[in-house]
Amino acid sequence: MKIVFVSAEVSPYSKTGGLADVAGSLPKEFIKEGHEVIIFTPKYKEINYSLEYVRDFPVNMDHKIMDAIVRKHTQKVGSKKLDTFFIDNSYYFDRVGMYCHPDEAERFAFFDKACCEIIEEFKPDIIHLNDWQTGPIAVLLRDVYRNYTSKIVYTIHNMEYNGRFNINNIAHFGLDPEIYLKPDKLEFYGDFSFSKAGILYSDMVTTVSPTYAQEIQEEQYGFGYEGLLREKMEHGKLVGILNGIDYDEYNPEEDKMLYKNYSYKTVKDKKQNKENLQRELGLTIKDVPMLAIVSRVVQHKGFDVLIESLKEVLKNDVQFVALGIGDKHYINRMYLLKERFPDKVSVNEVFDENLAKRIYASSEIFLMPSIFEPCGLSQLISFRYGTIPIARKTGGLNDTVIGYLGNREEGNGFTFYNNKTEDLTQVINMALKEYENKEEWTSLQEKVMQLDYSWGSSASKYLDIYNKLI
Repeated sequence: MKIVFVSAEVSPYSKTGGLADVAGSLPKEFIKEGHEVIIFTPKYKEINYSLEYVRDFPVNMDHKIMDAIVRKHTQKVGSKKLDTFFIDNSYYFDRVGMYCHPDEAERFAFFDKACCEIIEEFKPDIIHLNDWQTGPIAVLLRDVYRNYTSKIVYTIHNMEYNGRFNINNIAHFGLDPEIYLKPDKLEFYGDFSFSKAGILYSDMVTTVSPTYAQEIQEEQYGFGYEGLLREKMEHGKLVGILNGIDYDEYNPEEDKMLYKNYSYKTVKDKKQNKENLQRELGLTIKDVPMLAIVSRVVQHKGFDVLIESLKEVLKNDVQFVALGIGDKHYINRMYLLKERFPDKVSVNEVFDENLAKRIYASSEIFLMPSIFEPCGLSQLISFRYGTIPIARKTGGLNDTVIGYLGNREEGNGFTFYNNKTEDLTQVINMALKEYENKEEWTSLQEKVMQLDYSWGSSASKYLDIYNKLI
């Protein structure tokens, strides 16, 4: 079948989080299965690949004409190829930073309208839209382009980011406000919603884990969309499919970013990675448990609980390494931890995938105290590198991390339920106690390294949905 994949970010070209990993990996799995796939994404300033010019055409943006320049990059997938088409316009995308600009609604309205023009030429069987930035493509294809043949799948990667803007932004799409700014259309509590367009006008809504599909139907996690999502579920139009990771990209046996490659059979070589990372980051070089987090530094990742817990945990003979960018409030609090425990704490306020891999390979325990976590890829990557996750039972973490203390046969990490400092502190201390039994800990590492969370299983579930729709 012919599949169009649309995403605001796609690895390896652009990335701020897990969305890029999904958009960069899942289409490759479809191609391996013999399907024809192309990807659409914006051409941001940060993208420095050599791109081939394809064509350009005008886009009417609320009584002004803007040029859409289409460029292309081709990747090999075995003996086949994957084309990624970039929508370029210097006014909208030649800026520092992919997101958080004052005219965000207009920028992605331009992108969506440009995509629709080319999608119509491709005549796909499936159009797979991802997150709020692409939601309006669904209503444009159905009601403006009168495309009733292609089936539309809309994936929610994080309901918190839902593209809610002032109602005047509907003008960018050329949609009649008298028709579309109503509660049964695109009006959302007095605003205009990109996500509502995707949810309402798609043939199937998916999200990135089975637990999260249930959670977003609740007020706490639905951000106002829970009623609409419950309706979708009642009609069999909402499903959760767990994300995977690229096992070629995250491969400790061949990863060139590591100091020392290893497999589950040689997992003790993690120690050599840790010693080198300690040297690189200026930590005391000693064989103590290394706790780590690689994450966007934002509230919903659980940094309030994490930082308070570490004030107690770091009194033990342990080390803590953090990597990520985000909220200065939390970053500054971690720097205060470093001042208090200078030989035990390393705070790295950067987005560095190479350093991230060395942290995964070097640490013993990976911390994920998220308030909510739609899927989470970090726990899957930590499994791959033989690093044991500590995770709160929410979203995709609930679907992937099985508590070792309660189920040593199937357990692959340590879990806790409540979003409280004492709960995280307690489970970390329990994990540290287990770490003292080095033979048992090594056995646990060997087990998690043999788990399979590659994209194959997830891709087959998406293909099942596609086939049912067409």
